[in-house]
Amino acid sequence: MNTFHQFIFGIYPYICLAIFLLGSLFRFEREQYSWKSESSQILYEGELRRGNICFHVGILAVFFGHLVGLLTPLWFWDAIGVSHGAKQIFAIVMGGVFGALAMYGLVLLIVRRFKCDRLAANSTWRDKLVLIWIAMTLGLGLMTIFVSLGHTDGEEMVKFMNWAQHIVTFRGDAASFIEDVNFLFKMHIFMGLSFFAIFPFTRMVHVWSGFASLTYLPRAWQIVRRR
Repeated sequence: MNTFHQFIFGIYPYICLAIFLLGSLFRFEREQYSWKSESSQILYEGELRRGNICFHVGILAVFFGHLVGLLTPLWFWDAIGVSHGAKQIFAIVMGGVFGALAMYGLVLLIVRRFKCDRLAANSTWRDKLVLIWIAMTLGLGLMTIFVSLGHTDGEEMVKFMNWAQHIVTFRGDAASFIEDVNFLFKMHIFMGLSFFAIFPFTRMVHVWSGFASLTYLPRAWQIVRRR
């Protein structure tokens, strides 16, 4: 295993996650007025509603699918009788469906952002960068489906599960598990990791607020009485 591979897939993930967490905290502490999604609906609506719904439904399904699929221990799938091959086929189908849905919504949002001169003029380079970056990462992910179809036994997926689980448990041999995987997978992983590094510096920080809003569900009722 060469040094470059070890750095990108063994050390770089921790750099990206550190920037992701510390950068988000710093942004919240220093620039709370910028902690928002900066809605552009008032400037130009276009396909905003359809694009937003398709993109968010698709990307959230893909994200949590990756999270559960990669971080659930192998012994759990074996215990419930799910074979590696069955898990691989399920991941291909669901990833393809929701990935395509997210890409469809994202294309609508990108066209909307760049087509309207008024909207483009009020968009920062970071707004445009994050859309293009997600599109490239998502596109690479969809392309890997065709590679995965040649490995329906599921053993290729096991490599990524071992890599991810060794990363989150801080084991130094993580990069070795994906040394011989297809280049498309490596590019997809690199783009995905790098997204976490640019996350705190874009409007994507509003995602934290989305998760935080769940704390409002169990809150106590506000009692209002007349004087």
